[in-house]
Amino acid sequence: MAKGHGGARPGAGRRPGAVAKAKMDIAERAKTHGEAALSALVDVMQDAEAPHSARVSAANAILDRGFGRPHQSLGLADADGGPLQVIIRRYGDD
Repeated sequence: MAKGHGGARPGAGRRPGAVAKAKMDIAERAKTHGEAALSALVDVMQDAEAPHSARVSAANAILDRGFGRPHQSLGLADADGGPLQVIIRRYGDD
């Protein structure tokens, strides 16, 4: 088997923080267009001639930015509303 293949090698791979820096650069550039983008969303939302789906999408985008996305939770219960029970059986057990 040849040496030098596989495993971690010194200096290989992406520099730490490279992705984070790229994301921060994009976020900073996007912020310069924030007011115009919000204005465009409001225009679409208020345009009676725009398709309904576009108006709803624009309204949702405005709400997401203004108030944050709603938290999603999942509640599990049995048929009577009680806690859900998980039973694990192995083959051969009765």
